[in-house]
Amino acid sequence: MVQFERLDLSFAALSDATRRGVVEHLVRSDASVGELADRFGMTLTGMKKHIGVLERAGLVATEKQGRVRKCRIGPRRMEEEAAWIESYRQMWDARFAALDGILEDLARRENGDE
Repeated sequence: MVQFERLDLSFAALSDATRRGVVEHLVRSDASVGELADRFGMTLTGMKKHIGVLERAGLVATEKQGRVRKCRIGPRRMEEEAAWIESYRQMWDARFAALDGILEDLARRENGDE
């Protein structure tokens, strides 16, 4: 199960709408923890907790600049997560294509087009 630790951290971090919003915001521009807290209408303490979860997953990086902690998008590019999702997308595409074939065959039989 060690292979899934990174996926677990990433998906757990992204399971929260606020954290997804933070990532979306940081993709466009860096921001301080205070700016993010204001933007999402929460306390500084609450936002720090969200940032901590994102940092542990490698999705966000922070740096102290004087009295301000600046946040930026993290070093991870989520290739592993994208590959995992893609493998399941391919599996479901294949299953739905097979189901389409079965349904078309049944429709032909119903219409007497055997």
